[in-house]
Amino acid sequence: MKVLSVNVSLPKEIQIGGKALTTGIFKKPVKGRVKLSTLNLEGDGQADPTCHGGIDKAIYVYSIENYDYWEQELGRDDFTSGQFGENWTVNGMLEDQINIGDVFQVGEVLVEVTQPRIPCAKLGGKMEMPGFLKLFLSSCRVGFYLRVLEEGEVGAGDSIERVKEDPVQLTVQDVCHLLYFETDNLEGAKKALAVQALSLSWRKSFEARLKDSVITVEVDEKAAQRDIQ
Repeated sequence: MKVLSVNVSLPKEIQIGGKALTTGIFKKPVKGRVKLSTLNLEGDGQADPTCHGGIDKAIYVYSIENYDYWEQELGRDDFTSGQFGENWTVNGMLEDQINIGDVFQVGEVLVEVTQPRIPCAKLGGKMEMPGFLKLFLSSCRVGFYLRVLEEGEVGAGDSIERVKEDPVQLTVQDVCHLLYFETDNLEGAKKALAVQALSLSWRKSFEARLKDSVITVEVDEKAAQRDIQ
């Protein structure tokens, strides 16, 4: 596994569907080594910190193998590094191979996988395909975010070494599928919550699902009791 490209961008305004939006999705490769802090890469920025960036989402990673998939799927050959808004374009880190909670040494830094990426309208705008978000999510080829455990410098060519495999062993693909396509899988939600590294926002989503299921059961039981009476 290796970092093929380090990509950054400061937010800028674009037009999507006739509306002006500010986004940092137009990442471009940078030369040399770049400082990585607990919040982001030097020279990088997020327009909407409520959805992007922060401790749980300091770095967004996407695999070059997914580029090959989308080029064939969409019949395109115009992709460049950072095409999907990722900070690191890598190889060998597909969503069905990486667990939430896995820890990696990359150059000087130590990072931990926290959650899959949630696609937004800005990705559709970048791809110039309004329907791309549905394809992206249904494929579960969404990439993933990293939490920075040890700061330092990174650069293209750095090797990526898995130094810890999460004991729960739920892949990025597994967790993506659980949240969006297995909404009745309560055991799966419990398993996801057992992953200590899972980001706060995804943890809240699975907690809410379990809470809602308890409320539903309670309502059903009360209704049954009324029917009996």
